[in-house]
Amino acid sequence: MSMGAYDDDEHERRERKNSEVELSEDDDRSTYHGSVDYDGDESTEELLDQFKQINSD
Repeated sequence: MSMGAYDDDEHERRERKNSEVELSEDDDRSTYHGSVDYDGDESTEELLDQFKQINSD
C-alpha cells in the first residue's frame, strides 16, 4: 500500500475508537456570565465607516 492510500480497516478502527470516547463533567463548555466593556473614542459612524472600508478591501 502506498503512502496516503485509503485503508478501510484503519478508518473503521478509528471510528470505533472515537465513538467510545467518554466525556467527563469538565469537558462541558462553560457559560460566560458577566459583561464586556469597550472604551473607545470612535463614534458609531466612524466605526461603521471603518467596517465598510475593511469589507471593501
